[in-house]
Amino acid sequence: MLCDTPIRTLLRKYEYRRRLPHYQSDLKAIFVTFATYRRWILPYVARTICLEVCIFGDGKRFTLHGVVIMPDHVHIVWTPLFDENGFFSVAEIMQGVKSASAHRINRELGRRGKVWQEESFDHVLRKEERIGDKLDYILVNPVRAGLVKRAEEYVWLWPRVAENGSMV
Repeated sequence: MLCDTPIRTLLRKYEYRRRLPHYQSDLKAIFVTFATYRRWILPYVARTICLEVCIFGDGKRFTLHGVVIMPDHVHIVWTPLFDENGFFSVAEIMQGVKSASAHRINRELGRRGKVWQEESFDHVLRKEERIGDKLDYILVNPVRAGLVKRAEEYVWLWPRVAENGSMV
């Protein structure tokens, strides 16, 4: 039996495709947006579950910088971590987040079926882009959508905050 470790490492490191191409660069933060299936509006408990799953993944497959769970989509900024097979891929991380949250949401709501669209939009932050800029976007998203007057009022928002109180 042949070992598939080198193959997994290559699949992790390079692009993968579904309908959209997805590229990954080691040690670079990634901004991801994914939406609910058929733009289903997540009930409050489902948003809470999704936020918990995203926070739970911090330090396991990725370093979470910030996340906002909107009624029908999610914005998340993270940097992949690595194990003996290399850096975790966008596909692995997203599959874990979407699968875990979908199973918990369906169980909690007593429903079956898809929760998330298959595809997600991901963007590796370029050298000139700052994680803080994407976190600013995440923070004002609920305000721009008219869900709250101030970002701090939005329950399903998690920015990583440094000891000095600034976002990282």
